[in-house]
Amino acid sequence: MNKFSCLIIDDEPPAIQLLKKYCTMVEQLELKASFQSAVEAFDFFKNDSVDLMFLDIQMPVINGIEFIKSLKNPPSVIMTTAYRDYAVEGFDLDIVDYLLKPISFDRFLKSIDRFRSKHTEEVRNSIKEKSVDHVFFNVNKKNHKIEFRDILYLESLKDYVKIHTKNKNLVVKGNLGTILKKLPSSIFIRIHRSYAIAMPALKAYNQKAVEIADTTLPIGDSYKETFLQKLNA
Repeated sequence: MNKFSCLIIDDEPPAIQLLKKYCTMVEQLELKASFQSAVEAFDFFKNDSVDLMFLDIQMPVINGIEFIKSLKNPPSVIMTTAYRDYAVEGFDLDIVDYLLKPISFDRFLKSIDRFRSKHTEEVRNSIKEKSVDHVFFNVNKKNHKIEFRDILYLESLKDYVKIHTKNKNLVVKGNLGTILKKLPSSIFIRIHRSYAIAMPALKAYNQKAVEIADTTLPIGDSYKETFLQKLNA
């Protein structure tokens, strides 16, 4: 059985002790460390990594959401908090799950199952990305084959997405997030609520915009950090 390394960050000692107890009850989890603040955890991530992080949101100095954004390659995250109001922002960061304190063991197990499913899907997608170089999009009841290398960028048009390629444009029904799930994350990245680009097509960029072919696209503030991190990865 594959083991998953994990980490706990929470400013409340009783919460840490409870999560430690739950982790020991799941054979597949291997707890590597625990910290009472995100500041303490910074040094850990300089030299080490984990598969999964249990992260409190409300913490002094740096809260959980700020901490995730500060990491170059964050692990999978299960957020823990006593405040329900942070749920929407947490899910915007593509976390595994959101646990509201006090956390029951039954609810903890459901989160672990979600993490396992997400991990399996990521491994499957990684294998697929290495072996597949194209995708089919359905337009007017016909499936059109598009090579990844031909795609320049994607543009959100409410209930549709326009796929700009080197040779033609396709308008596909769906939203940008759904379409991006069909494309390899190693190549494509979202830079704005309305735009995603193919990294190989990038000609130039600054802090506010990118150049793709003869088009200039804006970089959204909430996507800027992730985009710059990917460029420097």
